[in-house]
Amino acid sequence: MDNPFQYINKPLKEVPPELKSKVMNDIAVAKLLMEMASLFSFDIAKVIEQTVKQRKKKM
Repeated sequence: MDNPFQYINKPLKEVPPELKSKVMNDIAVAKLLMEMASLFSFDIAKVIEQTVKQRKKKM
């Protein structure tokens, strides 16, 4: 059986341009979705931190 780890140190091969553009497009879409999700969700740690700070000011 051939050991696949033997090929780790071999020089990298050039990726076909169509595959590279598809991967870059997929990454851009994933990043856009993550940014949109952050717009419509709460950062619970930040909410708790602000609540604690406001309570300390009132006391």
